[in-house]
Amino acid sequence: MKLLDTFGRSHTSLRLSVTDRCNIRCFYCMPSEQIEFLPRPEVLSFEELTRATKIFCQLGITKLRLTGGEPLVRRDLPELVRQLSRIPEIQEIAMTTNAILLERSAVELRSAGLHRINISLDTLDSQQFKEITRRDNLQDVMRGIQAAQQAGFTEIRLNAVAVKGLIESQIIPLARFCLEHALKLRFIEFMPLNSSGRWSDEDVLTGAKIRDIIEQDMGPLVPVKRSDPAQPASDFRLAEHDGSIGFINSVSQPFCQACNRLRLTADGKIRNCLFSQEEWDLRSLLRSEATDQRIQQTILECVKNKKAAHGIGSSDFKKPQRAMYQIGG
Repeated sequence: MKLLDTFGRSHTSLRLSVTDRCNIRCFYCMPSEQIEFLPRPEVLSFEELTRATKIFCQLGITKLRLTGGEPLVRRDLPELVRQLSRIPEIQEIAMTTNAILLERSAVELRSAGLHRINISLDTLDSQQFKEITRRDNLQDVMRGIQAAQQAGFTEIRLNAVAVKGLIESQIIPLARFCLEHALKLRFIEFMPLNSSGRWSDEDVLTGAKIRDIIEQDMGPLVPVKRSDPAQPASDFRLAEHDGSIGFINSVSQPFCQACNRLRLTADGKIRNCLFSQEEWDLRSLLRSEATDQRIQQTILECVKNKKAAHGIGSSDFKKPQRAMYQIGG
């Protein structure tokens, strides 16, 4: 059975948010204080997350991404990775993290079955890092990156959110850092998912502009053919260097027509789009006597109601009621 929506898109990727809590306070994701996190009983247990994932896999899911909040603030996360890695249909388990706690857990995560890590890092400047995250943890991130490489992770990506007037000075330093340390770099256009309501298209530093800045300094960027049609990034190879740089142009060049992703929030709500106005409640089913078949029906209903596109820039676009940390990256 396939998770096909009414536009013929097949869904094979699931993003599991394991917590809405985070140990930094990036301005584009969450407020600096007075945050109401989910009460612990409302967060899905490892057993519930594993059962839900098995049911998704019965419908065609093969790839997982663990997100938050910050997933590594969830106690004993390697145990969840172990449980998920035992599901036969799963081909890949990835995680998006700020890497602050990665140094102490990289080896265990690798042993548990985690395949790939995406690290959120917008700047290499310590003062700017504090301005963006409202915390002073840049060196912890650096140690986390090193620990992940020493643990044997070869697929490590750095993700930088492209906010105009903020990261221009960091584009080349980030590119050179990734080349020097054999990391992949991706720039993600700033999206309307922040809790403060601060967003307009004027704040978006487009992938095209970033590409121009890189080419002026480092030479031509040569397009790389997508290995996966549903891949959100447009990847390029530096003609004069070893290494690749990608651009996730969610605002200026939406890729909704190839979207293959579903999301499960930390409190057990299914979302068929990052910008969806609707959610489907899986937690109540998992905590009742609902059969796998009944849960499958809810997942199928969610997929059936998926829209053609996220609608950013259209006259009727509405920002999601939840911020990024509440949805899952």
